[in-house]
Amino acid sequence: VQLQASGGGLVQTGGSLRLSCAASGRDFSDYAMGWSRQAPGKERELVGVIKRRGGSIYYADSVKGRFTISRDNAKNMVYLQTDSLKPEDTAVYYCAADQVFHNVVVMTPEYWGQGTLVTVSS
Repeated sequence: VQLQASGGGLVQTGGSLRLSCAASGRDFSDYAMGWSRQAPGKERELVGVIKRRGGSIYYADSVKGRFTISRDNAKNMVYLQTDSLKPEDTAVYYCAADQVFHNVVVMTPEYWGQGTLVTVSS
């Protein structure tokens, strides 16, 4: 599976961005998908994970109520809608894939995409 993230950019506090991750390769619907982020000088942290059919979603406490993960299995796409952005959301955002949901939650997925940078100005 190859993952290509896009949609990052510069946004003001309170703004929104929609990140996208395009998957190619094996059957996309066999994979749980997730988003993680890494801020400058900090460790990578989990943002959220969505199950294969989208029926169950996990979010980190820091983004609950502000970020929404969704997927379109017909298009091999997963999305991260980020709203009410704060300066502390500034980071490189990565998408991930694994056939095991838990592996994405603990950030040891089989596949990582390259990152897309989100910068939130104050």
